[in-house]
Amino acid sequence: MSELDQACESFRKLLEEQLARVEHMSNEKVDFSKKETVTIGLIDGDGIGPLIMAQAVRVLETLLADEIRQRTVVLKKIEGLTLENRLTLGKAVPDDVLAAIRTCDVLLKGPTTTPKGGKLESANVTLRRELDLYANVRPVTLPEQGIDWMFYRENTEGEYVLGSRGIELPGMAVDFKVTTDAGTRRIAKAAFDYARQNGKTRVSIVTKANIMKKTDGKFSAICHEVAAEYPEITADEWYIDIMAANLVNESIRSQFQVVLLPNLYGDIITDEAAQIQGGVGTAGSANIGDRFAMFEAIHGSAPRLLEEGLGDYANPASILKAEAMLLRHICRTEAAEKLEQALADCPVVVTGDRSGATGQAFTDALMELIGR
Repeated sequence: MSELDQACESFRKLLEEQLARVEHMSNEKVDFSKKETVTIGLIDGDGIGPLIMAQAVRVLETLLADEIRQRTVVLKKIEGLTLENRLTLGKAVPDDVLAAIRTCDVLLKGPTTTPKGGKLESANVTLRRELDLYANVRPVTLPEQGIDWMFYRENTEGEYVLGSRGIELPGMAVDFKVTTDAGTRRIAKAAFDYARQNGKTRVSIVTKANIMKKTDGKFSAICHEVAAEYPEITADEWYIDIMAANLVNESIRSQFQVVLLPNLYGDIITDEAAQIQGGVGTAGSANIGDRFAMFEAIHGSAPRLLEEGLGDYANPASILKAEAMLLRHICRTEAAEKLEQALADCPVVVTGDRSGATGQAFTDALMELIGR
């Protein structure tokens, strides 16, 4: 078989896998207001992950102390999702780790490292696919500038789902992007449902449909079909390059409310938005499906901080904001509000170096506010 024939056969298998994935998309939603026991999986991750997760767990144990004692909330430490273990086993998420994760309802996860090159897929990409966490939800707020953005990024399609499955031929490399009707429709409905439930009047769809006519064209068309079911909400559309510029345009950026994007564009834009808010260390992230959900910081594992002896100065704000989102997701609204208010009022500043406070000092101040 020629190299071209082998490439075509590989592509055929990818297409068959994606068609099968669509057939198995779940729509069984969990109602946490009626669930007697909620199990929260705790994953440290790599680099600064264990350090910031230690602070997040302190806060979680304080906010949910009564429920933890009564066993209506169970905290479950999950081991093995480290770069060393993943490289040794050659698996982005080892089988025993995935089995343990599936016994939980939600995850609070520290950042994991994805090595450059090679064939080891991102642990996040794998978890999003295996748990069908199709909605990546990221809030960014800057009240003094009128910024209150909520980003809905499709999480299981686009370039990411096939990013490690490309094909190489002599003098050529090809990667793939996939957009499905079902996958697009459910992320669009999630974004418009959020807008309706929270009194938002505008959803901005972001694509490059003028260039990516099949994939982004489909995403655009289906999002507008869904928008027609929400007549009270205005749906507008922007190309990704212009939207990147819009977020730094102070004359119009406060007009945006809910932003709906395919996977890759959502990854880029939300990091830009977090930087406007104060840096990627200030933003939390939710990965939500119908059955499972995972909450994490949006930044990486920051090995540089450890190499420079600055691990204790890692900022836990991002994972704590993700923790607040987790608490809301499992219907612990009062606990979420306490944490959100403490984060807003905390006077301690973490800068990521010795000019600021340590992560522990920040969390100490936070817990003092929570206890008032």
